Amino acid sequence: MARQGKDSHCSFCGTPKNETLMLIEGLDAYICDKCVNQANVLLAQELGNKKGKAFDETFKLLKPAEIKEHLDQYVIGQYDAKKVLSVAVYNHYKRLSQKIDKDEVEIEKSNIMLVGETGTGKTLLAKTIAKILHVPFCIVDATVLTEAGYVGEDVESILTRLLQAADYDVASAERGIVYIDEVDKVARKSDNPSITRDVSGEGVQQALLKILEGTIVNVPPQGGRKHPDQKMIAVNTNNILFICGGAFDGIERKIANRLRTQAVGYKVKKDEVELDLKNLYQYITPQDLKSFGLIPELIGRVPVLTHLEPLDKEALRNILTEPKNSLIKQYVKLFNYENVSLKFDKEVLEFIVDKAMEYKLGARGLRSICESIMLDAMFETPSDKDVKELEITLDYAKEKFEKSDFKKLKAA
Repeated sequence: MARQGKDSHCSFCGTPKNETLMLIEGLDAYICDKCVNQANVLLAQELGNKKGKAFDETFKLLKPAEIKEHLDQYVIGQYDAKKVLSVAVYNHYKRLSQKIDKDEVEIEKSNIMLVGETGTGKTLLAKTIAKILHVPFCIVDATVLTEAGYVGEDVESILTRLLQAADYDVASAERGIVYIDEVDKVARKSDNPSITRDVSGEGVQQALLKILEGTIVNVPPQGGRKHPDQKMIAVNTNNILFICGGAFDGIERKIANRLRTQAVGYKVKKDEVELDLKNLYQYITPQDLKSFGLIPELIGRVPVLTHLEPLDKEALRNILTEPKNSLIKQYVKLFNYENVSLKFDKEVLEFIVDKAMEYKLGARGLRSICESIMLDAMFETPSDKDVKELEITLDYAKEKFEKSDFKKLKAA
């Protein structure tokens, strides 16, 4: 084995020992940490190509009705959104298995846009779809993205996260699903041209165009700006399914103006069709997205548009108890680990739902309200070995809720 000295250097790149983080000794050679990382990336890429060939043999695609049936186990309601998602995902993966001949019709990719109020289940739908299909999945927040050259993350960081989710298996990542959350936050800030550039709005939309449509992108595996000397990985986005989601707060007014009605009050136009003023999202069209601030080129690359229904009291009540991983089942499971039988009175569930409706927090708010009620019980029960049963009554829930931080909040 070679012995390291002051003059030792990497046998691959020639970097001296004092300029490396680590120099690993071999029999008659040395290798530095940077070369090890690059070799690891190349190995992962080669193994990914071999795995990709066997993908069609191992991947089992469910029919749209079967996909929706699985979604029903985790997501309450949202029939239209689940139906649209199931069909779009099925068609996308049928497209991947298509062997294109010279004269055959080529199926184009169908990216999806989910529009709905906060807490209605947009992220949960995308996450559940990926879990069902066993494909790499990542969630990206669009609010941190900026145009190339400005402070923030480049659009290519989306694919870096997908590669990480796929354990740097390129072939697997190229068949994955990316959920771009808060896409409404990159809307054009103003219709009026300005001297300053819209680097976190329209600039991001422009940068997203090629990735959404399908192109080969050189992706920095460790992030773009902090490691400029790293070896890039080429990723083809042609087969990656992009699901965009956003609340599009205020778009109801755009829809109402187009329908010549008012978001609050009675409609002005006499029409044979009665409009549901409590859920204007169901009338959304690409025209409304354009008036909100999305550029037409981006809208055209996300052709499947669907909405999520606002959650009423009945839906929130069902969310608490019915899904496979419902909140109540989670708390019962947690207390089972302490050999404690946990029960909730029906009045408590109604109380939790009423508070969620009052604060307009959606399904996400149910967890916060439950935590405020259950905090003391979860703190004390593990230390008290005499407790074998615990029943949460309405009086107990009200008392704990009044002591929580929610009391400081004003109902929206």
